[in-house]
Amino acid sequence: MGINGLQGKRVVIAGSRKTDEMGLIIEKQGGVPIIRSLQGLTMFEEEQLEKPLRSFVELGSDWVILTTGLGSDSLVAASEKLGLGQDVLARLSEAKIATRGYKTSAFLKRNGLKAVVSDDDGTMQGLIENLSDYDFSGQRVWIQLHGEPAPELVSFLESKGASQVESVLPYRHVPPSEETLATLMEELAEGSVDTVCFTTAVQVHYLFRHAVAAGRKEQLLACFEQQVVAAAVGKVTAEALKEYGVKRMVVPEIERMGALIIEIARYFERE
Repeated sequence: MGINGLQGKRVVIAGSRKTDEMGLIIEKQGGVPIIRSLQGLTMFEEEQLEKPLRSFVELGSDWVILTTGLGSDSLVAASEKLGLGQDVLARLSEAKIATRGYKTSAFLKRNGLKAVVSDDDGTMQGLIENLSDYDFSGQRVWIQLHGEPAPELVSFLESKGASQVESVLPYRHVPPSEETLATLMEELAEGSVDTVCFTTAVQVHYLFRHAVAAGRKEQLLACFEQQVVAAAVGKVTAEALKEYGVKRMVVPEIERMGALIIEIARYFERE
């Protein structure tokens, strides 16, 4: 790959973390980075965790499903502040644990815990498929989520006979500004940008929800099909794009931001 694989390309960074680092990599490849953060704010609501944590310590759960490493760490940190750290870990050790993603598996390893079900591809659908062989009849299930509910997972568990499903969200997403969404939508429609780097699924959701509300979903899909390349940092983000109907996308084998930029440069070089 040449050192100017992105020469003259206008590359949108949809994330809010490490934007300077990503921008520098883009510039080294000859591209022009444009920051359009679609991540919104992620608020940690520690005060909302006391009640579910105390209930978990008191009652335990037959199954615990952990969907993010950061959220799992936050639950343990919050329980320690409440003086419940060891009790929460003890309850976790008693439950059947299912995890999604390698960061959540790393959380278990750090805390001496083991999973009955582990879905390393990181997608919610993959997790559901791996859980499909298990019987949840009459079982209590405790789910750690990050930012947004997971109605498809809850519905699946209830359809399998779970008697109680409780979702705990240590983090809550606050949407990006309508101005940012509208600006990016216009840039995409005009073809004034060449690619959009999505680093989390929530960024995809916010952009498409905006397009749907504005009656412009088909226009957005046409943009990604014709003149703008959608780029996803990993499988979970790519899955979100597929859910909305995006077919053409760039996804690196290594789920890292730097690898994403390099893969985009390779894509344009092949054109």
